[in-house]
Amino acid sequence: MTVIQKKAVNPIAHLSAEDIEIIGKELDAIRDRVIADRGERDAKYIRKVIKTQRTLEISSRAVLLFSLFPPAWIVGTAGLAVAKILDNMEIGHNVLHGQWDWMRDPKIHSTTWEWDHASPSDQWKHSHNQLHHTYTNVLGKDNDLGYGIMRVDEDQPWKPAYLGQPLWNFINACFFQYGIAAYDLELGKNLSDGGHKTPEFRARARAVGRKIRRQVLKDYIVHPLLSGPSFLSTMAATFTANLIRNVWSHSVIMCGHFPNGVETFEKQSIEGETKGEWYLRQMLGSANISGSKLMHIMTGNLSYQIEHHLFPDLPSNRYQEIAPQVRALFDRYGLKYTTGPLPKQVASAWWKIIRLSLPNRRTAQPGPAAPALVSSSPA
Repeated sequence: MTVIQKKAVNPIAHLSAEDIEIIGKELDAIRDRVIADRGERDAKYIRKVIKTQRTLEISSRAVLLFSLFPPAWIVGTAGLAVAKILDNMEIGHNVLHGQWDWMRDPKIHSTTWEWDHASPSDQWKHSHNQLHHTYTNVLGKDNDLGYGIMRVDEDQPWKPAYLGQPLWNFINACFFQYGIAAYDLELGKNLSDGGHKTPEFRARARAVGRKIRRQVLKDYIVHPLLSGPSFLSTMAATFTANLIRNVWSHSVIMCGHFPNGVETFEKQSIEGETKGEWYLRQMLGSANISGSKLMHIMTGNLSYQIEHHLFPDLPSNRYQEIAPQVRALFDRYGLKYTTGPLPKQVASAWWKIIRLSLPNRRTAQPGPAAPALVSSSPA
């Protein structure tokens, strides 16, 4: 399996096919050790996070009943924003990955969980778990790579419409939950090829519409009405909390696959892909965020995006534990473990979005064929 190599240095040129398969076996061993060790401390962790999130949301909404008073507005808005971030990131995203299905608790199970989000959980699981995690950073296969609206690699032909992608990305950040709902529907593709006329699409669109109506009713009608004279200020507080949640989630997710040092891949590079090659693609196609334990929880432990993409079904509280083992594997095989503080990673991702909105400065010259699976976007 070969691809055209676009960088002067092929990051895996020094690896043999045997090396790649050994890497896969070592990663399998890490996963097996965690699976064998899952137990009560993990269950206590997720139950504690859920209890904390629910307590914070209820108390914040109670404070916002008095949101006419500025201190109550600030405290209630901040608390609600944090509660919504926890619901989406550390709880919803990870529960829907099936990370806690082993507990066999119907209240914390991927088949029953519904989150505070515009996208119905079953549609999100298909687009995210099945498609994104299978085809991570494969151009034309992974729609998370640019959300289908942005140019994310210099080999993608440039069009004048891409000049607007920094603006589209900003708008997408502000209304991220609705962007994800449209992405899960593959709205652009279905509108362009007539798929929106099919009964299947219409059923999915109706499900999204019902979910959005429930979210709007809860956030912008029922809760503000309960606030009485604080109706408008409570509505503004809820909108602000949703905005904070959306921008935070968008920023964390951009840091996982867009910063400098993250590789992209050609479609043909995954033909006949082995388990070891799949692992290697996750390693090189993801990036981490360094920071405190609180920051890791607030990102849903997607600050360990590399570990999450290697093992998406492991409990999120274990990623910090196995990260040193994974990084040691990178070092042993001469691979770059891409990580950095949040401001640096966000700036790097945004710079790539801005740079690729413009025509290429020079035509990339193809180099020698790579012996393995990677094709990278120079940054």
